[in-house]
Parts: sequence; C-alpha cells; structure tokens
Amino acid sequence: MRESNPRAGLPLSATFVRQVNRPGVYGDGRGGYGLTLRVRRMTNGRLSKVWVQRLRINGRATNLGLGSFPVVGLATARERALANRTKIEAGIDPRVGESPTPTLADALEAVIEGRSGSWKDGGRSAEIWRNSVRNHADNLLLRPVDQIDTADVLGVIGPLWADRHDTAKKVRQRLSLAFRWAMAAGHRPDDPAGEALLVALPRNGTGRRHMAALPPDEVPAALAAVDDSAAYPTTKLAMRLLALTATRSGEVRGMRWDETDADVWTIPGERTKVGRDFRVPLSPQALAVLDEAHRYSDGAPDSLVLPSARGRQITAEALSKLCHELDLGMTPHGLRSSFRDWCAESGVSRELAESCLAHVVKNTVEAAYRRSDLLQQRRQVMNTWGHYIT
Repeated sequence: MRESNPRAGLPLSATFVRQVNRPGVYGDGRGGYGLTLRVRRMTNGRLSKVWVQRLRINGRATNLGLGSFPVVGLATARERALANRTKIEAGIDPRVGESPTPTLADALEAVIEGRSGSWKDGGRSAEIWRNSVRNHADNLLLRPVDQIDTADVLGVIGPLWADRHDTAKKVRQRLSLAFRWAMAAGHRPDDPAGEALLVALPRNGTGRRHMAALPPDEVPAALAAVDDSAAYPTTKLAMRLLALTATRSGEVRGMRWDETDADVWTIPGERTKVGRDFRVPLSPQALAVLDEAHRYSDGAPDSLVLPSARGRQITAEALSKLCHELDLGMTPHGLRSSFRDWCAESGVSRELAESCLAHVVKNTVEAAYRRSDLLQQRRQVMNTWGHYIT
C-alpha cells in the first residue's frame, strides 16, 4: 500500500492520528526514522491503526511492529522508533532481547519463505498469501504469536464463513500454517486456527457444495473432448493426468520432475491437503502422459512437469474454464468423485478407495492400525481405472 499522507514529508500530529479514517500508509515525515501509521478497514467495518517502523537491519529491509493506536499513541511510537534506530546505529539488532516470541506476521513470513522455493511465479504467490491475511487479519499480524487464541481467529474467519466461504477457507488455512510453524518452533502449544475453530464455526448456510461430476462411464468421452479441443497441450495433459491419478488440481499443476521416481509420484506434504507426503502409483496411461509432457518442459529436476504456455504453473481457472467452454458437465475436482463412484461400482473396498484419494481416516481405531499406505493395492486399482477411462 502506498503512502497516502496528504501532508507527505511533514510530521504526523496527534489530532491527525486520532481523526484519520481513510485507509492508507501515513509516514511521520522526514526525520521520523521510518515510522508509519498503517490504517486499514477490517471486514467488520472497523478501522485498524497500527504503528510500523521500516528499517534496514543487517542490510535487509525489515518492518517492526510498534503497537496499535490508541493503546500506543504518537509520542510513544516515536520514542520506540528512536530507540530502535539508536540500537541499529550502535550495531545492535533491536529485535534481540525485546521479545523472543515472533509475531504472527513473522510466522507467516517464515512459512512463505519455506514455500517460496517451489513457487515459480516471480513472487506472485507470496504476495497473494500476504494480501489475503493482511486484508482480513490485519489486527492480528503484529501480535506475538503466542498471544492469539481461537476466539481471536474466530473474529476474523467468522464474518467471512457464510458469504465468502472460499476466502475464509484460504485465510484459515494460511493462518493455521503460520501457527503450526510456531508450534514446531516451540512458540505455542496449539493451533488456534485448527480443529477447535472448525467446531466453533457455523455450518455454511449454502450447505456442503459438491463439485459437478460425471458418471464414470462418461469420463472417457469427456477426456476425448478435451484432447480434441484447442487448449494448450499441457492444459489437456493436466486434465488427463488429473483423471488418471484421482489427485487434486493443485497437486497436478504444481508437479515437478524431482517428485517422480520410475512409476511412483511422491507429492510433498506442503502441497497435499493432509499435510504429509503422499505416494501416487502411476499407471501405464499416466506414464504415457509424462512421456508426452517432456516435449513441453526442459526436464530439469525442479522444473514444472506441465508448465503453461508462458512457462508458469497452470492456473486452476484454466482447467475450470476448459470444462465450462466444452460444456463437459463436470469440474476438474469432480473427476475424483467419478473415480470414487467407479470404485464403489467395481467392488473396491472403502478403505482402499479412500486411500487412493488420500483421504484422512477419521476413525481413530482404524487409523491406529493402518501402518501401510497400501501402495501395491492402490497400484492395481489405478491401473484398472487407467485402462477403463482410456
């Protein structure tokens, strides 16, 4: 967000800080030591006013949170900004010795940094993550990560849950990853955006939405229509691989060559819905798709298997748009439902079918006794399915 102080270059005043109601970033003028007041309107309509100081620490641009107005007034914010700048001039990192507990913003950045190596879109994914959390949880970002509870997160997600359900899910998932990072780093014992939050949220007013799916015997014709379309080749291959593996759209679109080993594709935990590695047995038909994909990829270990025409990751919208334009009567995700219906009709056991879909076993007793990912049994199922739809 650009600086929007109508008196740019001049110091802030206590009156201005108290009365400003226009969202923006307001600097404290020259000599303000990087102090800014960030004003945002939250989803509940209220204004959030947060003090942030922009500094260079060890040569790296860094934002330090100095508190929220009105708890922290202009005078106090200036004192803190000056104290931080003085420490830097003395060669001291102002973050050391203050609070060993990171803020939620710190935790989110740690998660983004950990995932950025797999994002090949010039930082676009990182900004999408940051903006989604800033736009809806700005009031939590500068708080120590161990000082946020489920009620705080519910205050962010609750207003979105009914009318903007997809947005709410994404924000919750990203917050949950930040809290889980904090748990792993020893900063908190639980995830306030996890199961307890889901129990507290109301049932979505629209009910559970099932993705449009085809009867299993209509999937071959749909894939043939995709093959005959004018879509870019890797988009068509992605749709076919999606059907052959019964995996999720993002898993196929983000697939990289170093995830494959002979006839097994191991999806890393950070890209699976269940948060752990998942091995996918590749049928002969799926391997044929990968052979074709070599024509459109440089084959480097960390390269996308199915890049778009611009060399980037295919978007979810591209696959959905293709289904809509061809009037297939299904969504990309609906292919998983078609596979599940075929399993039921073909006599595949519930346990094996759910394992093929990487579904979490909710029965705790059953989960405790499942020690195998049933790879060999799943291979037989996927080979038969691959033959069926081709």
